[in-house]
Amino acid sequence: MAKKKEELDPETLELIQWCIEVEGFLVQGGATQAQAQEHIEEQVEWFTDLFYDGLSPEEAAKEALA
Repeated sequence: MAKKKEELDPETLELIQWCIEVEGFLVQGGATQAQAQEHIEEQVEWFTDLFYDGLSPEEAAKEALA
């Protein structure tokens, strides 16, 4: 029997989508896609805080690039 894929709650899915958008803005700011992904993974708690603080993906990327 196939194992059911774990369902993510809507808030988690929203956070993941937000991080994908942040990644795009980091790339626009000069990072490579690999650098952007690595930075988000290494600083996931900080980015999560920015998400819950209500920053847009663009604002979060500007904070990360500052």
